[in-house]
This record gives sequence, C-alpha cells and structure tokens, in this order.
Amino acid sequence: MSKKELQLRKDIPVELTWDLTLIYQNTDEWEKDFAALDELVNIFNAYQGRLSGSAAVLNDAIAALDNMERKLEKLYTYAHLKHDEDTAEPLAKSLENRASGKAAAISAACAWFEPELLAIDDEKISAMLNEKVLEFYKPSIEELLRAKKHTLSEKEERILGALSDVLSSPEDIYESLTDADLRFPAVRRENKDKVELTSGNYIKFLESPDRKVRKRAFKAMFGSYRSIVNSCASTMDATVKKHVVSARLRNYTSALDKALFADELPQELYRNLIASVHRHIPELTEYLKFRRKKLKLKKLDMYDLYTPLVKRDEHIYTYQEAQKMVLEAFAVMGEEYVSVVKRAFDERWVDVMECRRKRSGAYSSGCYDTVPYLLLNFNGTLNDVFTLAHELGHSMHSYFSHKHQEYHYASYPIFAAEIASTTNELLLHDYLMKKYADDPAMQSTLLVHLIDEVRACIYRQTMFAEFELDIHELREKDVPLTADLLCKNYYELNARYYGGAVKADELIKYEWARIPHFYYNFYVFKYATGLSAAMKFAANILSGDESLKEKYYGFLKAGDSRNVLDILRTAGVDFINYPVVDDALKEFGKLVKQLKKVL
Repeated sequence: MSKKELQLRKDIPVELTWDLTLIYQNTDEWEKDFAALDELVNIFNAYQGRLSGSAAVLNDAIAALDNMERKLEKLYTYAHLKHDEDTAEPLAKSLENRASGKAAAISAACAWFEPELLAIDDEKISAMLNEKVLEFYKPSIEELLRAKKHTLSEKEERILGALSDVLSSPEDIYESLTDADLRFPAVRRENKDKVELTSGNYIKFLESPDRKVRKRAFKAMFGSYRSIVNSCASTMDATVKKHVVSARLRNYTSALDKALFADELPQELYRNLIASVHRHIPELTEYLKFRRKKLKLKKLDMYDLYTPLVKRDEHIYTYQEAQKMVLEAFAVMGEEYVSVVKRAFDERWVDVMECRRKRSGAYSSGCYDTVPYLLLNFNGTLNDVFTLAHELGHSMHSYFSHKHQEYHYASYPIFAAEIASTTNELLLHDYLMKKYADDPAMQSTLLVHLIDEVRACIYRQTMFAEFELDIHELREKDVPLTADLLCKNYYELNARYYGGAVKADELIKYEWARIPHFYYNFYVFKYATGLSAAMKFAANILSGDESLKEKYYGFLKAGDSRNVLDILRTAGVDFINYPVVDDALKEFGKLVKQLKKVL
C-alpha cells in the first residue's frame, strides 16, 4: 500500500486499534487526574527539610514520591499513546504537551529530595536503615547512597544543573547539522530514475540487486559526510570531553566507569565483550566470504553487506495469521505466557495497522497502572511478524514485572530491556525453522535473517563500542579528537572486524560521523549483550528443561528488585563467570555452516 493510499484512522476496524479506555474512559477523567497532581506534589514537598527526622518520616516521603510519580506516569502514558495514534490531532497533542510540561515542572520543584537524603549523616542514615519501617525502601536508599561519593556539594550540583542545557549543545548541534542542514544528492536507481538519498532510504539503496546502485548510494552518503567531517569531529570531541570532565569532577575512575555505574556493571563486562568478539572474528570472515561467493563478486565491499543473499519471502501474512504464528511459537513457554498474549489480542492492547498521521515504527509502552500497549505499522511482511513477536516480548516483560513487583521496583533496567523481546524473536525463528523444515527457500530466508541480526547486533555494535571506548580513552589522555584521528581510528577498526573478507572503500572511514549513538554515552554495547543473553535464554527454553524455563520466568518477574547482573545470573545467564558472548558467536558459526548446507 503506498503512502497516498493510507487509510484514515476512522476507517480502520476497531478490533485492529488499541483500547485506551482501559486507562481513561474519556479526557474528562484524564483532566480530573491531572488536576489532582498538584496536591500530590504539595504532599511530597511538605517533607522538605524533614527527611532526617526519623525513619518513618523518610518512609512516608518516599511513598508520597511514588504516589506522585505513579499518577504522572499514567497521565503521560495516555497522552502520548493518544497522540501517537494521530499525530495531527490537536487535543491529543495538547494533552502530551501538558503532561511533558508538568513532568518538567515537577522535576524542578522536587529536585531537593536526593541532595537532602544524601546530606543525612552517615551514622544516622545507617541507623535509620536498620529500622523495620524502612525495610521495603532500604535497597533503593542504599542505591542512592552508593552514589554519595560521586555527588558534589549542593552549590556545585546546582551550577551543573544550570549548565545542563549548555553542556548538551554538542549533541543538539550534531542533530541539527545532520538532520536539518545536511542534504544528500539524488541517486540513480535500477530503472534510471533519480531519487534523493536520505538517511531513511539509504538501506533500501544498499539492498538493491544492482551493485552500481549500491556503490552510488554509498559514495553519495559518505561523500556528503566527508563535507562536514570537521564539524562532526568538533561536536564529537566536545561530547566526549564532557563525559570525561564529568567523570573526573564526580570522582569516577573513567568515563566508562561513570556510564556503567547506575546499573552496577563492572568495566570487565564491557572489555570482555570486545575480547570475546575479537576471538570470533574468523566466524564473521567465513560468513562474509560465503556472501561474496553467493553474490558472485570478485571482492566484497561494505556496501555489499545488506543486499539480500537469498530471495525474500514475499508472502503477505494477514494479522490473524501473524497472531496464530506467534501463539504457536510461544507455546513452548507454557499456558500462562500464551494466555497473556491472547489477552493482548482479545483485549485490544495492540494498535495494528498503518494509517494516515499515525506514528511510524513500532514499540511497546505502558506504565504500572496500564496494560503494556503495542504500536505496530503492520503490512503483512515476514519482518512484521517478527516485529509483533519482538514487541510482545517487551510487553510480556512489563506485564510480569508489574504483576509480581510493587510499583517502586517494577521497572526493569535498560541493560535488560532488549532481552525478552529478542528471546521472543528467537522462539519464533525456531518455530518457523521446524515448520518449514522441508522448504529450503524458507529455511535459507530464516537463517540469513538471524545471521544478519547477529552480525548487526553483536559484531557491528561491539565494533562501535570499541570505537567509543578508544576515543574516550584518548580524550582521558588529553588527546584532541580531530577529524583525521577519528577517521584513522575508525578505518583501522573497521579493517580489524571486516578486513579478512572485505576490501573496504576508504570512504567507510567517515561512517563514525553518521552514527548518532556515539552521543549516547556507552549505550551501543547493550545491543550486543542483549542478543547474547537472549540466545542463551532461548536455548534454555527450547531445551525442554522446565527448571530453566522457570528461571527465565524469574527474570521476567524480577523488575528492578535486585542488581541486574544478579537477576540474570539467577535466571541462567552469568556475564561475569560464563562466556555468554562466546557461546552466542559459536552459535553464529553453526548457523553459517547450516546456511551453506541449505544452499
């Protein structure tokens, strides 16, 4: 269906839209809760200056904070979901703007809490934590106190807070430069028509069966970034310098140490990931050489990594077929899991179809007091079926966390955010491999799908993570990050990962300038660890060992009740004492061999 043929929302069957009346019956109910927020803020702020009074007072203050934040989350969830179903609807836009504005105002009005808690005398807070009344909140308070040595004086914190907008300027400038100001040339397609290249359609060009089209798009993309590389180097240098200076000011050993602190992740986890991937570069090289052979190329370049290796599944699946596929794939999880997924379908947790003015993409979103809704833009491709499984993974993680944890500990940490979703994809992959065991074409399609996901999420994201670590360590030695230095380092790193099979065009050295994730402060490695953990969990579930499946349920139910590495270790994935990433990449090698056999 082309964009101009998109249906209006009013023409979509109601059973294919989500039911937001499960949150509020109408906007009048939303307005009533919104009006009640100010009183909840006042109740919480009444504890200012009193936290050190007694353990009971501190307990009540945190409970009041939870009540306020819980209400605010419900209000914002409804507003943003309402807005995303029709981004041009004025009332919904107004609700979202008001909820966002209120959240910012509340954050400023309540910023006193953490500094006041951290200012309590060590001996006194220790005694308070031993009182039974604070038993529930003790882990949360201890987590805050863990950051005490990295917290500056109230005056210093206020200064840094006032400078936060200024300090974020490099990222803002980069975003404006690359999203608003940078323009790409038109590229000639297979049919000789010229189409303006964009960040959004670039991958479509790289998927072309015509190598000349792929090469033209590649050169147009990175030739454009070459023209702004010095500006990108300036914003990158400023961002990395900000991370380094902030870590020094707050007494961290390094920028990496600071970035991992919140999730209590040791630096060895990050470095072990890189070392594990280095050990398994031969498996990647084997796949890339096989790709070169199947594409009948004398040499492989970086723009040859996305063109389909096999003919894609062109079947268009109905949404009902997609539902049936994921339900059958999830049967291995047992009746409880399947029953919740059925509820998602029957109770309209899912907004299914693409329509005019609806937000693009897909996500799972909700809060403690709502169901975990899913937004899709379903067009019936096999990828759309995998997307449904993926987003259901997020929603099931949220559902079980919310069901088994109190509000205060119900939100799972970011480090674990992509594990359940990817585990669901792997369960669907296994189901389809078995269903189409006698269909070599479908088998090869599924194998390439998974192999390329591992290549993109583990190999590629780890290469990004290594680059990010390298440039921060250079800055910590006070080495300026010039364009020449960044390009040289990136090109050499790309050669380490791909050089065994790829003769890379030198324009690839500018790719770092195209990756916005380098401004996210050591985030990209979580894609690699997330998929590695999911591969281990999927293997455990599919083994038929009920105890391993129950351990996975423990992960889904744990929320943020303990340290995330402890939660994963208890569930069967030990990143510190077991080679989780090595196992994932050994499996990658097996998948490549299996693909060779099928083809």
